[in-house]
Parts: sequence; C-alpha cells; structure tokens
Amino acid sequence: MAVEYDLVVIGGGSGGLVVASLAAQLQAKVALVEKEKLGGDCLWYGCVPSKSLIHAARVAYDVKHGSRFGIYTQPPEINFSEAIGHVQSVIAAIQPHDSPERFRGLGVDVIFGSGEFSDRRTFTVDGRQLRARAFVVSTGSRPGIPPVEGLQEAGFLTNEKVFSLTERPDSLAVIGAGPIGCELGQAFHRLGAAVHIIASRAQIMPKEDSEAAAVVEQQLLSEGIKIYKQQRAKRVEVIEGKKHLWIGPSDGEPTEKLVVDDILVSSGRVPNVESLNLEAAGVKYDQQGIKVNGKLQTSNPRIYACGDVIGGYQFTHVAGFEGYYAAINSLMLPVFPLKSVDYSVIPWATFTEPELARAGMSEKQARQRYDDVRVLKQPFAGVDRAQAEAATEGFAKFIVRNDGTILGAHIVGPSAGELIHEVILAMRNKLKISALGSIHIYPTLSEVNSKASLLLTKQKFAESPWQKDLLAKFFQFRRSLFN
Repeated sequence: MAVEYDLVVIGGGSGGLVVASLAAQLQAKVALVEKEKLGGDCLWYGCVPSKSLIHAARVAYDVKHGSRFGIYTQPPEINFSEAIGHVQSVIAAIQPHDSPERFRGLGVDVIFGSGEFSDRRTFTVDGRQLRARAFVVSTGSRPGIPPVEGLQEAGFLTNEKVFSLTERPDSLAVIGAGPIGCELGQAFHRLGAAVHIIASRAQIMPKEDSEAAAVVEQQLLSEGIKIYKQQRAKRVEVIEGKKHLWIGPSDGEPTEKLVVDDILVSSGRVPNVESLNLEAAGVKYDQQGIKVNGKLQTSNPRIYACGDVIGGYQFTHVAGFEGYYAAINSLMLPVFPLKSVDYSVIPWATFTEPELARAGMSEKQARQRYDDVRVLKQPFAGVDRAQAEAATEGFAKFIVRNDGTILGAHIVGPSAGELIHEVILAMRNKLKISALGSIHIYPTLSEVNSKASLLLTKQKFAESPWQKDLLAKFFQFRRSLFN
C-alpha cells in the first residue's frame, strides 16, 4: 500500500495541534485524527475554563472584601449558572482558533473517529487505513480515579464534568491537593460552597517549594477552607441524598466523616494509551505513558509522541513546546540531525490566590548538585506596589550559584505567573541574576525580581569584612583631603 501522508498526527490537543499546524505550514501532507473535539483537555476541561471560573471567583472575593479599601457593599449575590455561562463564552471565543475549519484551511486533512495501529506503518480509523512516513501520538491524558469503595456508585466530578454544572453544590469534598484541587477548591469556596480538601501528603502541592506552598495553604485556611493533610478517601456512601465520605491515614482505618453534596476528584492523570494498539506498532509504554528518547522518538523510529501521553511535565505549554520538536524531528529525519528537547528551564504556575510560579531547580535539588548554592529571598511586603494593593503575602525566592548563575526561581504572590517570565528569559539565555537588576518601572510588582537580584551582592559584601574596612579607610582618607 502506498504512503499517503508525510505525517499522521493522532490526537487534537495542544501538542497535536502544534504538530499539525507547523507541519502543514512547512508544506507537508498531514492528517490529524481526533476522537471527539479539537482543542483537547486545555480548551474544554482544563486551562481555559478553570481560569475563567477562577477569575469569576476572584471578582466575588474582591467584592466581598472591599472594606479593606474603604469600599462597603452588601454581600455579593452569586449566580452560579451565570458564572458558568462566562466560562462557556470564553471557550466559545477561543474555540475557532482550534476549529476543524481553521486546520483544513491550512491544508490539514482533519479526520474524526476512533482508531488504532494495525501495523508499524498503518493507523486505521473507522476502517480507513492511514499510511504515513511518520506518526506523532499526542492523545493526552484523563483524570485518574482512586480505588475508593463506593465512589463509582455515589458519583463524582472531575475536571471533565465540573464545568458543565448548572447549580453550585453547597458543599464539596476535593480529593487531591495538587494544583487542580487547590485552584478549583478555592474557586468553589469563593463562589459560596463549603470546601474540604483532602491531601494525601504533609504538604499541599508537594512538587512546590515548601515555604511557597505554606503561603498558599495559609490563605486557603484563612478563607475558611478545611484541609485534611496526610489523609486519604476510604469509603463513600449516599445517605438521604448526601455523600458521606470517610477519610483516614494511608495505612489506617477511617477516622473522620465528611458529609457533602458532591465530590471532586483531582488526584492525578492517566495517559490515554489503551485504545491505540501500540503493541502492533512496536511502541513501548507503561503506566506512566509512552516511552520516548530525548528526541521524542518511540521504540518505533517512525513514531514520535508528545504531551501528557508521555508523562513528564503535564502542562499545556510543555505539550506545545514538545510539539515543535516532534514536528521538526518527524518531518526532517533523516535529512537533518534530530533535535533533543531542552527541558532545562520548564516553568509552571498554580493560579490560586496568591499565585505560585516556578522555574528550574528547588533549593534541595540545587544543593544535591552544587556546593556553592545561595538563596535570595525578597518578600512582597518590601515592594511598594504590593503594599498599595494590600497584596503583601508571599515572596520571590531565587536559587543561585556564587557567580550569580540562576538555578531556580519560586514566586508566590500577586501575578506570580506573569512575573516569572523575565526570570525564564534570563535562565534560558544563561544570564546571571544581576541581569534582573536592570531598571524596572516604579511602582510595579516586577520590582520583586530586581530587588531580589541585589541580594547576592549584599550577601557577599556582608561576608567580607575586609571590603568594609577598605571602604571605610577610603572614605576616611578622602575626607582628610578636604579638612
């Protein structure tokens, strides 16, 4: 059978759309296969709807707490269905960018349907055999459902269902204290629900700097959200229309019962690999996802993979980042050398309030690798714009080497997801921390970065008595010349 396409992309999420768009613009003949809707988890169930709901919740919180600025009003009346309406309108506004019409206009053959590999060079969709010189698998992931007794029978929400609600539950238990659980837990609480977050570990958002996560935790607690740490969901039962959720330590019996209207599961993701018949294609995978090398090539050299389906960093921007490499490598092999993905500076943010953003190493990771690590920490309380906006909780924390090389950055505070970007630029271009000391507009929140950059010089000066003595003698000598 003749080869029909230069490239077949399987999965129309963030990574797959980047691959298909780039390949088509490079004049390759491309097919894009998608089971349901283009745009993937991010557009329909993830980043876009969650940030829209978070914004609505933030408005409600600011109105309720306007007295901080001398502005008084009645408690806000929250129409949850209209808040969800805002979410859906945002999705509708963004969706045309990811529409089949747009991609067909680029020359992509968009094919909807379920499919699987029938051999190492053929992907079959509803009986149609697609043969290509190369393939890219970008089928994403789905919510992982913990094996909790009675959970399936009781019913529950995930990120795939929660944005379709038309009525707000009066009380909500959130299983999982990662970014999704904390973001949506805070949003639902601000929109009027009583929220309980169940964290399996001693720290919420365990991948984050412990000091930074503690700032977010304190804000959640101050708002009235209940957090149960080192606890797991054990059993669920529906009694008189309410969901009774028993929780307890990992290795123990249930110790507490929560009675709620609904349960949101946010306890991890599972790669979508089962229906692809990867065995027929000679592609290796496990529970974490498809196995790839540094060039995103699978065990079948004609097949590449990117995004959530390979595990690793499960973020929309990383899927798009990997999509670029997958497109170039799959199209250009063997004409040009393959490009390895550069994961040295991968940023991410959690959009709670305060926001928490990170790039690079943690302090612990840095100290395991280097013996000249320094920590520079600038509180937002020392930034005038933060004072003006009564947003002084949090800090910028930089992990650097003695020569100013930036190893990692952790920002928790207002607009952290925006403030991290100049740090990313510096890190990717191998600039020293002193580069962040360039002139910043006053008063802006970005001064937190420039102020932090000065701390390395101050630390070194404080550790050098001889410099102080030398400068003291210099000024003493200069004064004597004018006496």
